[in-house]
Amino acid sequence: MHRCTWAVGEAMTAYHDTEWGRPQHDDRTLYEFLVLEGAQAGLSWSTILHRRNGYRAAFANFRPDIVAGFGQADVDRLVCDGRIIRNRLKIRSAINNAVKFVQIQREFGSFDAFIWGVSGRRICNQFADATKVPASTITSVKMSRILKEYGFTFVGPTICYAYMQAVGMVNDHTVGCFLHGL
Repeated sequence: MHRCTWAVGEAMTAYHDTEWGRPQHDDRTLYEFLVLEGAQAGLSWSTILHRRNGYRAAFANFRPDIVAGFGQADVDRLVCDGRIIRNRLKIRSAINNAVKFVQIQREFGSFDAFIWGVSGRRICNQFADATKVPASTITSVKMSRILKEYGFTFVGPTICYAYMQAVGMVNDHTVGCFLHGL
């Protein structure tokens, strides 16, 4: 059984085999990946993956309606929480983005309807080698621009492309990977 070449290590292999690239339509899950991809900026995905349970506990199981109500005391508490990346800007971003996320849910009925509407369809790429996968695309640049217009932070084109891959908006499993046809 072949898998994408980046899936090295037990946790990364399990994540690759069971989650990465599978279309997600649950708003809580979409918020979870928005937080995790923002936290990952400048770090390895395995670093974030190993802290995922800590993030779940620290950010109310990724319930944007609850996180949107976090205040300065919560920021101060989270900066001291060793289960997560203790970067004040990333923590504030997760809270800010929860507020914006909830606003979009009210406006569009769900974040799912909004975010999947950016690309309009699932993109299935045909890369033979993981080194050929781009860091960003025209669609991720568009998503970044739209999210920033709504006031989201830590949503640059590279983060948006990683988000699109994680939630299955893009299938970048390489052609030799057993999940390519997913």
